[in-house]
Amino acid sequence: MGAFLEKKDLDFRGVQWSVHGERVGMAGALTGVRVVELAHIMAGPVCGLMLADMGADVVKIERLPGGDGTRGFVPPDVSGESAAFMMLNRGKRGVALDLREAAGLEAVRRLLVGADVVIENFRLGTMERLGLGWDALSTAHPKLIYCQITGFGRTGPLASQGGFDLIAQGYSGLMSVTGEGKDRAPVKIGAPVTDITAGILAAFGVVSALFERERTGVGQRVDTSLLEAGITHTYWQSAIALASGQSPGPMGSAHPLAAPYQAFPTSDGWVNVGASNESTWLGLVRAVGDPLLLEETRFATNTGRIKHLAELIDRLTPLFAVRTSGEWLARLEAEGVPAGPVASIGEMLEHPQTRARNMVVEVTHARLGPIESLGSPVKMSAGSEPAKSGAPLLGEHTREVLLGAGYKSHEIDDLIASGQAFEG
Repeated sequence: MGAFLEKKDLDFRGVQWSVHGERVGMAGALTGVRVVELAHIMAGPVCGLMLADMGADVVKIERLPGGDGTRGFVPPDVSGESAAFMMLNRGKRGVALDLREAAGLEAVRRLLVGADVVIENFRLGTMERLGLGWDALSTAHPKLIYCQITGFGRTGPLASQGGFDLIAQGYSGLMSVTGEGKDRAPVKIGAPVTDITAGILAAFGVVSALFERERTGVGQRVDTSLLEAGITHTYWQSAIALASGQSPGPMGSAHPLAAPYQAFPTSDGWVNVGASNESTWLGLVRAVGDPLLLEETRFATNTGRIKHLAELIDRLTPLFAVRTSGEWLARLEAEGVPAGPVASIGEMLEHPQTRARNMVVEVTHARLGPIESLGSPVKMSAGSEPAKSGAPLLGEHTREVLLGAGYKSHEIDDLIASGQAFEG
């Protein structure tokens, strides 16, 4: 059952609302901004998560039956609750509606009254078929910011195609520069970078549109895609291709423009070494204890080291193999050479720096109680209180949100009884 809100707290643009007795979505830069998230899986929900972390009141509308597709991304789960869903949807309020039915769509329209932002990441044309596209909503709500995330953008020959991270990584060129070498099988980046980056870019676009609305009083459409998110990660490789006419290929952990800048195997693992300029190169030579490297004219400049990268790595690799990762990190640090371990996800989550930056936070889930989640990557000097509520149960806040939109209790009862709404 959704948390109870007193009448005075039912302000969608509001400075406060309470879940499980806690005030949530307050003290952030976007406090008072109301967002309706009509999005699923990842890119759209990441956008909503970024905005919620900045204090926006994000109302997540899940389609019945079943809700957001990530609820089915199990295992892993925590006592039946999808870990994937909980990661992307903390700090939001959840409403469950059947958008195939007129009453469900009418509820969405009523929730959009007074909203500042709507987020959607459906295939092009889906929102138009529901009567919730940009043309319809901007006419009814001229101040609305309409954020649209698609696979390939709303224009161009691929606009009508659906998009997934794997497909976007291929189209964007990312997979052509990821992996150990051009003769090996293609490798995608392990994290779904185009989904995540599209969500972050969308949030940036939304905040920019809100800022412009303060000057003009008019909303606008924000349009980005997984393809464009992938392309933004190719700055160095695109610079090479545009300047030379040659497409660079995969280099493992190495860098196409600086060397040595990659991972080296040690006696007990791997270390990343970032000797990307002359001072750090000299520091690396001192750390490995091979002054003869300085007499090699082919390694005297970064240009030479890139040109003779294979020989350079052959020279350095056996030197790194004689000491442990810990010993190398100490030696490299002493010489001012940027270096670090190749940490597992578990090691990263437990690292003191991760914890010091509040990148692992505790939130309260309605059924599970306190659980850990990733925190906000943006800190504000004026203060942004991180969301303390966990991801909503399916339909957890349906009643309180619809009450705030002007529905009577008996009307909500009728919607729930007919299956057009669900209360968790």
